[in-house]
Amino acid sequence: MDAKCCSNSEKLEKYMAEVKENMAKERSKEEMDDSDFCELYPSHACREFNYIFPLLQQNCGYGPDQIPQLQDVSDFLKDCTGFTLRPVAGLLSSRDFLAGLAFRVFHSTQYIRHSSKPHYTPEPDICHELLGHCPLYADPDFAQFSQEIGLASLGASDELVEKLATLYWFTVEFGICIQNGAKKAYGAGLLSSFGELEYALSGQPELASFDPPQTCQTKYPITSYQPKYFVAESFADAKNKLTAWTQSTARQFQVSYNPYTRRLELLDNESTENKLIREVKSQVSKLEEALRKLDRVKTKAK
Repeated sequence: MDAKCCSNSEKLEKYMAEVKENMAKERSKEEMDDSDFCELYPSHACREFNYIFPLLQQNCGYGPDQIPQLQDVSDFLKDCTGFTLRPVAGLLSSRDFLAGLAFRVFHSTQYIRHSSKPHYTPEPDICHELLGHCPLYADPDFAQFSQEIGLASLGASDELVEKLATLYWFTVEFGICIQNGAKKAYGAGLLSSFGELEYALSGQPELASFDPPQTCQTKYPITSYQPKYFVAESFADAKNKLTAWTQSTARQFQVSYNPYTRRLELLDNESTENKLIREVKSQVSKLEEALRKLDRVKTKAK
C-alpha cells in the first residue's frame, strides 16, 4: 500500500511538473507574439500612433504585465484632445455611436477576445479599443476628423447615417495614409490585428484613393479581412474631403461644437453665426500676432 501511494505521488508530481512546463511554454509563446506585434508598429503604423503609443505605456499602464484601466486612459485622452471614453455593454447603432463622436465621446466595449485567437476578432473588444482606437484619439488632427464624422450624422437621414458609418469604417477603422512616400496604417482594425496589419500592407488587397462619394458606396465584410482599403494623403486631406462631401448633402442646418461647454450650438440665426465669426477672428488675430513675433525672432537671429 505504501509503495502504491508513493508511486501515485510520483505520478502526480510528474504530471504537475509537465503542466507547469507547458504553461511556461505557452506564456513564452504569448510573450513572443506580443513582442512581434509591437515590432510591426514602427514599420506599419502611422507616425502619430508611434508617437503616442509609448506615452500610453508610460502613463496608462500599457504593457504585457499590466491591465490598462479605462478611466486612466480616458483621463489621458481628455487632457490631450478632450475625448473621453464611455464604457458600453455591447455594440451600439450607427446613429448612437456616431452621435457620441460629435461630443468627443468614444463608446468603448469591455469584453476581451478569446486567447485561442489573439490576432483577430470580428467584433470590437477591449484590445481593439485600447490598441487600435485610443492612441489616435490623443492626436488633435485625428480627433477632429473623427468628430467631423459625428457632427455630420446629427439630424441626418438614415441613408446618410449609413453612408457616414461606411466612411467611418474605411477610415477610422481600416484607413491607410501616406507618410514620407510610404503607406502606413491608421485604422484601429489594422492596428489591433497582427494578422490584418501585415496583410493590408502586403500588396495583396486592393488599394484605392479615399474619395467619399465612392467610398461611402462600397460594401464590406465584417467577419474577415477586408478585400479593399482606401488610402488618404493625410488626416487633413481626409477631413477636407469629408467636409466638402458632407456640405453637399441634403442636411439643412449647421452646428458648431463648443469645447468649453461641451455643447453644440445650432447655427440658425445671425446672432450665433456672428458670435462664431468673432471667435474665429479672435483666434486668427492671435495666430497672426504669434507669426509676427516669430518672424522678428528669426530676423534678430540672422
